[in-house]
Amino acid sequence: MASPEVASSPSATRTAESGSGPLFVVVAAVAGVVAALVVALSAAQALVLLGIPDPGPLTTYGLPAVRAVGEIAAVIAIGSTLLAAFLVPPQRSGLLDVDGYRAIRVAGGAAMTWAACALLLVPMSISDASGQPLREVLVPSNLWNAYSQVQAASVWMWTAVLALLLAIGCRSVLRWGWTPVLLALGLGTLMPLALNGHSSAGGAHDVATNSLILHLVAASLWAGGLFALLAHARRGGAHTDVAARRFSKVATVALVVMALSGVINGLVRIPMSDLFTTTYGRLVIAKAVALVAIGLVGLAQRRRALPALAADPTSRAALIRFAGVEAMLFAATIGLAVGLGRTPPPADVNLDLSLTEAELGYNLDAPPTLARLMFDWRFDLIFGTAAIVLAVVYLLGVRRLHKRGDSWPVGRTVAWVLGCATLLFATSSGVGRYAPAMFSVHMGSHMALSMLAPVLLVLGGPITLALRALPPAGREGIPGAREWLLAAVHSPVSRFLTHPIVASVLFVGGFYALYLGGIFGANVDSHAAHLLMTGHFLLSGYLFYWVVIGIDPAPRRLEPITKLAMVFGSLPFHAFFGVVLMGMDTVMGGWFYRSLNLSWNSDLLADQRLGGGIAWATGELPLVLVMLALLIQWSRTDERAARRIDRAADRDDDADLAAHNAMFRELARRDHEQGL
Repeated sequence: MASPEVASSPSATRTAESGSGPLFVVVAAVAGVVAALVVALSAAQALVLLGIPDPGPLTTYGLPAVRAVGEIAAVIAIGSTLLAAFLVPPQRSGLLDVDGYRAIRVAGGAAMTWAACALLLVPMSISDASGQPLREVLVPSNLWNAYSQVQAASVWMWTAVLALLLAIGCRSVLRWGWTPVLLALGLGTLMPLALNGHSSAGGAHDVATNSLILHLVAASLWAGGLFALLAHARRGGAHTDVAARRFSKVATVALVVMALSGVINGLVRIPMSDLFTTTYGRLVIAKAVALVAIGLVGLAQRRRALPALAADPTSRAALIRFAGVEAMLFAATIGLAVGLGRTPPPADVNLDLSLTEAELGYNLDAPPTLARLMFDWRFDLIFGTAAIVLAVVYLLGVRRLHKRGDSWPVGRTVAWVLGCATLLFATSSGVGRYAPAMFSVHMGSHMALSMLAPVLLVLGGPITLALRALPPAGREGIPGAREWLLAAVHSPVSRFLTHPIVASVLFVGGFYALYLGGIFGANVDSHAAHLLMTGHFLLSGYLFYWVVIGIDPAPRRLEPITKLAMVFGSLPFHAFFGVVLMGMDTVMGGWFYRSLNLSWNSDLLADQRLGGGIAWATGELPLVLVMLALLIQWSRTDERAARRIDRAADRDDDADLAAHNAMFRELARRDHEQGL
């Protein structure tokens, strides 16, 4: 592997840019042209429906073209960080190898392009929304006054900021351990787009938005990974066979996710009867056909290119040929998707919505009862899917152990499955359905997600299972999933997060910051905030309980007394939090709850106090159970130590005890000789 000096040399950078630059310019141009052509079919219809004047061709056709180029740059940045993080290996020292370094530098350039396009789209989106020509919008006073009034402008500004952070990170990173963070940040640059637009408004917008998030993530990993793999193969990068084999698995999962999420999003946005009779419907069909074509080319690549690489790792011709065709199809599809986003849905969609449906995405016609909380389900595409996938993957790991003759404790499997079931119930049952509309139900869901599900998941020992089920790379092998997991567990970030004070503050302090700090009240209507809060509850709880009762390996070894101190230290804070909620005389987020106009939830203060009571009553039981589990673990540790001492005594005929007794006999003899 290359040395750090080779990996960071200017010649390596020039090679990366010269090898991939022309390719990326071509795919960006294809996407931009297709987007502009698609918009040309529906621009007049969109202006009529919106009731605004024509802002001019520079905005009408330039906006989709710039957006398409920006999105191509975004997926290239994401795919390049994916390549550096998981498709090619780093050096043994932890520094990026030359191929990983090249990919990260390409990602940095693509991120800068993405940021520049997003900045250009700020005035363009204002021009588009107001109907003013772009030259008038660019007047500083007009731009400043209109920025706060056009939501799309804020969305693009946030996108530009995130993309700029990604570009800075790509220019700063030389160690492999930070590449997964860059990948996550790259995916994060897509979130402002996913949480706004057609999918974020109208009926069932919760389902539409969640499906769009999954769709964008899957598409960016698939398309971006393909672009990065093609550039890697064209420049003769090492381990192309390994990268292609790993990417094939990513692409397969992405294809399934894209297909399912695309169908769901399409069914929410447009009736079946409008598919063939409206411009929007025909574009949806065209996009579906394009994705099928991409999938078929990908299948041909798997059948021909991968066997050729397996037989001869230098045989890249078939891979480059099939990946090149697939990349062009992806570029056209991205342009088509941008044009689809600029095309108004059929006029008869999302009309006559109730206040509740407009805010939540669905109606709540009756107050919650035990039966409705248990059986009135609305599946959460993000966390409900995560619960099912986590359970299935865990069971597959257990099955792998059993097939090779290894055992796995049944109790751990039961705990994990129950934890996944708790996550599913808290987000997708009637509890998840009523939680956005009632503070008391929200708090019950919160308690299940932060206090119960993490306890069960931690007791399942998923890291231990993964380390036993995943094959090791070996001394001379290429690092894989098992090595990545070990690196993550023992990373400096993990060591920092598992510090007792840090884990406790994140777990307990989150309650106070979110609710008493005003974050919840200000963002109670935000779907993005809802997703982030749910993720925070689950992850902070898992982190805390991993430190306290985790059976998995951790970067820190804490004494039992420290763990007990963490449990006892958090108990009063939870109790006090519930008491504070019960004593408040103002309603957090009352403006939102009142806007729902639910006649059976008119006493909002009483509902909030009920939520405080739930927090106080249910917050103690899981911690008591944790304390009992900790005491049991402590007892078992003592028993294992005793058995270890007994086995040692059996091996050496109690040599330690004999030496101990001999010491006392010698002391007694000396005392006797001295007349004591």
